Amino acid sequence: MSISIDQSKCIGCRRCHDVCPGTLIKINEDKKAFIKYPKDCWGCTSCIKECPVHAIQFFLGEDIGGKGSKVHTEKVNGLIRWIVEFPDGNVKSIDIDPKESNKY
Repeated sequence: MSISIDQSKCIGCRRCHDVCPGTLIKINEDKKAFIKYPKDCWGCTSCIKECPVHAIQFFLGEDIGGKGSKVHTEKVNGLIRWIVEFPDGNVKSIDIDPKESNKY
């Protein structure tokens, strides 16, 4: 499990850095986020949910059934929209109300 950070999208807000429980996300001299050791990522997705510009994606590897898909989130009308991009180009989304997320 790992994340990838698109530095061209990163706005340097440091939110991902602040929420990473493993302190794996670092900030470079250009104020852009990067992950120093991607293999050490726990897959908690905290950084993905905090990124306001969708610069972070979570890689769903073969070992967990993701077959190389990537996931990111967007906030839409108070909901968190989880967007899955499949290797074949298909895209699916799931809307979750954060107020009711513990219900499941």
